[in-house]
Amino acid sequence: MNHPALPHAIRRPFPAALLDALKQQFTERVSTSQAVREHHGRDESPFDPQLPDAVVFARSTEEVQAIVRLCAEYDVPIIPYGNGSSLEGHLLAVQGGVSIDLSAMNRVVSINAEDLTATVQPGISRKQLNEALKDTGLFFPIDPGADASIGGMSATRASGTNAVRYGSMRENVLALTVVLADGRVIHTGTRARKSSAGYDLTRLFVGSEGTLGVITEITVRLYPQPEAISAAVCAFPSMGDAVRAVIETIQMGVPIARVEFVDKLAVRAINRHSNLTLRESPMLFFEFHGTEAGVKEQAQTVQEITAQNHGTGFEWATRPEDRSRLWTARHNAYFAMLQLKPGCRAVTTDVCVPISRLAECVEETEKDLLGSSLPCPIVGHVGDGNFHVAMLLDPTKPEERDEAERLNRRIVERALAVGGTCTGEHGVGLHKMDFMIDEHGEDGIDVMRSIKHALDPKNLMNPGKIFAFTR
Repeated sequence: MNHPALPHAIRRPFPAALLDALKQQFTERVSTSQAVREHHGRDESPFDPQLPDAVVFARSTEEVQAIVRLCAEYDVPIIPYGNGSSLEGHLLAVQGGVSIDLSAMNRVVSINAEDLTATVQPGISRKQLNEALKDTGLFFPIDPGADASIGGMSATRASGTNAVRYGSMRENVLALTVVLADGRVIHTGTRARKSSAGYDLTRLFVGSEGTLGVITEITVRLYPQPEAISAAVCAFPSMGDAVRAVIETIQMGVPIARVEFVDKLAVRAINRHSNLTLRESPMLFFEFHGTEAGVKEQAQTVQEITAQNHGTGFEWATRPEDRSRLWTARHNAYFAMLQLKPGCRAVTTDVCVPISRLAECVEETEKDLLGSSLPCPIVGHVGDGNFHVAMLLDPTKPEERDEAERLNRRIVERALAVGGTCTGEHGVGLHKMDFMIDEHGEDGIDVMRSIKHALDPKNLMNPGKIFAFTR
């Protein structure tokens, strides 16, 4: 299945001398087997696999540095690999090269509970980090759904269901250790909550998608576990009613922790996949954090707002096991939706728009989808203006790919027209490259390209992603 971004997939020669040097230093932790390369040459995107020439399993910053220096010596591309859960082709070795698997770098380096910070290696997943924090009374809130690695979440500037209250990785990464394309190791930021000392290099690498360096340590913010947590679901007669309820909730300053939207088709998929009996209509999932009194007040206010927007069946889930079942079902929505069309792949959107324009964009998108031959369920982190359409296509039918891309372009163009972005959390990868100039302008992309040229003049770091290296 070809895609317009894949002309950048011009493989570079892979010198036998480099493989020999890697094997000499890393022995059995270097693999060129077909199975291992296939595992590292695919992600959750709809793209065909693009395999690296070799995979090296690193265990420390020093080992990553050694791998990068060898690849730089032989002008061979480097692709960092975490948990493989990206959706936009970030991991695909479109020019060949070495995949550096960071999954064994999964330690908690330090927990500084008094400062509400932790320093971790990039291979640790968000669930593993929260398990390590469970006796501290603290937690790490960024929750993109998949059990992604903290390194991958930093590289893609991920967010998720809790972003409406706790922000994205942009707000929650304080410091990084990064191996640059020439093998130098730099440390960006500190554990202090703010700094005015020079360029903000931490923010430069957060969201760089592995194109500027390999992240090998991350210091993140932590938060106290809330005293009380309550969840609720509410059904609506239309998508517009549901979204308008969210807009009013945000504009009134209600400090909700999560508010997720699922349309009728998505609810049907979730019910089948997770054995739930939710009403098959547009629905909001809420979660409230705070004191017992604060949570009660938030919930009462939201219940009044939803009622004014024709919401019905406001149902509570206060027991931990009920909340867990509800949110597990929401997190598994992507895989539930894939089951609506057996054998399909999904082209996913993740546009984000100003909250005041969200209802308009969702309703116009619904009109586009009703005229399509593809099943296209919608879910969204609507509290921060972010929504997803999963366009389910048969990978053997080019006409379905074309239809999905037509819909995707319509959705992105609409988001950009109201002051939004082509990607709120998944990142650019391969799939969003065509929209970068529309969003940032030629001069904006030239500035990004200048930074890339300065830090990675040989274009070794995850080449072929975000934008073309040369014009």
